[in-house]
Amino acid sequence: MNDTVLEVKNLRTSFFIDKKEIPAVDGVSFKIDRGEALGIVGESGSGKSVTAFSIMRLIPDPPGKIVGGSIFYKGENILEKSKDEMRKIRGNKISMIFQEPMTSLNPVYSIGKQISESLILHQNLTKKEARNASIEMLRLVKIPFPEKRIKEYPFQFSGGMRQRVMIAIALSCKPDILIADEPTTALDVTIQSQIMDLIRDLKNKTGTAILFITHNLGVISELVQNVIVMYNGRIVEYASVKDIFKTPKHPYTIGLLNSIPKMTGPKEKLKYIKGMTPSPGEIACGCRFKTRCEHVNEECMKREPPLYEVGNSLVRCWKFRK
Repeated sequence: MNDTVLEVKNLRTSFFIDKKEIPAVDGVSFKIDRGEALGIVGESGSGKSVTAFSIMRLIPDPPGKIVGGSIFYKGENILEKSKDEMRKIRGNKISMIFQEPMTSLNPVYSIGKQISESLILHQNLTKKEARNASIEMLRLVKIPFPEKRIKEYPFQFSGGMRQRVMIAIALSCKPDILIADEPTTALDVTIQSQIMDLIRDLKNKTGTAILFITHNLGVISELVQNVIVMYNGRIVEYASVKDIFKTPKHPYTIGLLNSIPKMTGPKEKLKYIKGMTPSPGEIACGCRFKTRCEHVNEECMKREPPLYEVGNSLVRCWKFRK
């Protein structure tokens, strides 16, 4: 039995501005099995969210367009689905927690109405059945007094509670795949920890496959099994979370890990990756990390390396060429 629920092959998504093609995601491939949590990390502008929106078929056209590759959900290429077919998948079989809880909820509708909407649309429940199911979802995400709070509006909820509501909406139809796009970015550290514990518990209870997107490596250390490190639209390292933290291989991954402040041990000056992330399409040839890498050589300047198999990892760096 094939347990793969999502497989992305050579995905390419570009934006067209003033007749110029700007590649935001360039040749990304990965797969997620049932019950697996896969993390995607990288700085802003690395292509993480564009990858997620491509999977959901939510890239605004114009100016954006998926220009190549395939996205298979349970063996079917969703890029070949019609808009009506995608509406039956989106929010039902593949759900997404969006990045900003403060603006993702509609301020003029009650929390209960916003959760019930997808249940009525996708599960064909009556209004009463959807309301009861919505109360159970709020209870599942640990919102107190759900029978009362289901009647309230987003402005009556804190940021952390709104994020819990977003998770409830995303999980209401029991999706096969949950995409979490930086769901803890706008929250304080204590609430971040609570949300991560909640997502981990829900994954264990429901068996939902999770694609977790973040710029913070520390956030995903206890949630995911495998990690993709993206830079400038490309995968530069793909490995298990254990290998990423214990034996990182790509200079960019090493730089990200070194940038995490250490809370114990002797005081050290905070390390950082020099320079700035280049704009998509800015680097026409050579390794995309060459302008910031401490180990750059002549070949790095001329040609972009492929992904090399290094043990159980995939690494895009010339130093691993055999």
